Amino acid sequence: MSQPIRSALVSVYYKDRLEPLVALLKEHGVAIYSTGGTQQFIEEQGAPVTAVETLTGFPAVFGGRVKTLHPKVFGGILHRRHEAGDLQEAEQHQIPPIDLVIVDLYPFEETVASGAAEQEVIEKIDIGGISLLRAAAKNFRDVLVVSSRDQYAAVTELLQAKGCATDLEDRRHYAAAAFEATSHYDTQIFRYMAQGTELSGTSLKLSEKPATPLRYGENPHQAGTFYGDLTALFDQLHGKQLSYNNLVDVDAAVLLMQEFAADEQAACAILKHTNACGVAQADTLHEAYLQALACDPVSAFGGVIIVNKEVDAATAEELNKLFFEVLIAPEFAADALPVLQSKKNRILLRQKPVQFPTKQVKTLLNGIIEQDFDRVVEGANEFRTVTESAPTAEEVAALEFALKICKHTKSNTIVLARAGQLLASGVGQTSRVDALRQAIEKARSFGFDLQGAVMASDAFFPFPDCVEIAGETGIRAVVQPGGSIKDQDSIATANRLGMAMVLTGVRHFKH
Repeated sequence: MSQPIRSALVSVYYKDRLEPLVALLKEHGVAIYSTGGTQQFIEEQGAPVTAVETLTGFPAVFGGRVKTLHPKVFGGILHRRHEAGDLQEAEQHQIPPIDLVIVDLYPFEETVASGAAEQEVIEKIDIGGISLLRAAAKNFRDVLVVSSRDQYAAVTELLQAKGCATDLEDRRHYAAAAFEATSHYDTQIFRYMAQGTELSGTSLKLSEKPATPLRYGENPHQAGTFYGDLTALFDQLHGKQLSYNNLVDVDAAVLLMQEFAADEQAACAILKHTNACGVAQADTLHEAYLQALACDPVSAFGGVIIVNKEVDAATAEELNKLFFEVLIAPEFAADALPVLQSKKNRILLRQKPVQFPTKQVKTLLNGIIEQDFDRVVEGANEFRTVTESAPTAEEVAALEFALKICKHTKSNTIVLARAGQLLASGVGQTSRVDALRQAIEKARSFGFDLQGAVMASDAFFPFPDCVEIAGETGIRAVVQPGGSIKDQDSIATANRLGMAMVLTGVRHFKH
């Protein structure tokens, strides 16, 4: 049912992009009611406007906290044009109909993100605006609601095409969008207010936007969507759209490289199916990349690469010899970009500093599980030597390096390394012995001598077999969390083989 717009309430925080819509309302003689700064803006556009205070006969009070919360405003929006009783009451109380509501919400989420003081955040909890949106959306049979400046252009085009009128389908569409805006807004407020209270764990409220449709999910027969603002984290400088699998690998890469973000040395990691197949640190990025590639040049094909320093021309030339899907860096030198952009589909991402969530969520069975991110990584200060031999300074550095990688590798995992270079890892195995054997075989297949290398395990050794196999292979130092009832067996085996073992007390499963 087409319905003309004869009156509108306009009260917005963000006034940019509003001019064409105001001009259209003026052109069609729509009566406009407004408040404060929005009223002044509309007047500057040369459109007639009536102050809400004039409509209500009541001034704005409490520093503007109460302006539109009045029966003449909400009655104008909510009364039903098809109900004789509502029409009679509206006439009796001199409540004019309001056919269009253009309202956005105070920037609560943005204010929280800015680190503002609590009082400033609280003042950005919108009361009138969210009530107006809900009222207009509820009465979509009679009222069109516009809840975001992102809608101004589309609404202007719609009204131009339909002679400043709307159909029921149009109004329902924008009503749904308004409820999406209010639900997202309320979710952000709850999450802020519930911090540190018992309510924070009583229910899970998530609202992420925008939604970005992906080409497909893990496989072509699965639909996929990313919810969130990737532009806040990356500038995509080149290449095709990121896929579902790309995003999963990029996430793993970013989390791994966070372990090396503060290091002065250049670091490079190459990932395949979320597991690192090459990681290295060196004085130059060029050297770090070559050492990371040497770990497993076969698996590196088609992988995701991440670095912690600017990509220079020399490194770009080496990278260009390999087929890879994604390269992530904090910056790209001007003479490096043309080299890397020579492959049409290669994705180049410049990573920006951003605050990451503190929680991880995952759908499971008929619900969702949530946990804290694993932000812990143990260093030399947390190592507890339990063997007769203590690790050397170089071995401690290698153990710290190996443990960073181990934490980000699928369980069961074993990582073999030297200081600054991954030699091999066994990933996602059903037994720790299999993980170790896989790592040893891979290291040898790419020409690494494991004599003097170190080993990291994501969980304790239930039996001494892994320690025995490692010692016989030439591995000289081991880091593991400990906690097995048979820890002493593993320690005794390490002593017999002349190995050093340190315990951390912290397990790092990654399922």
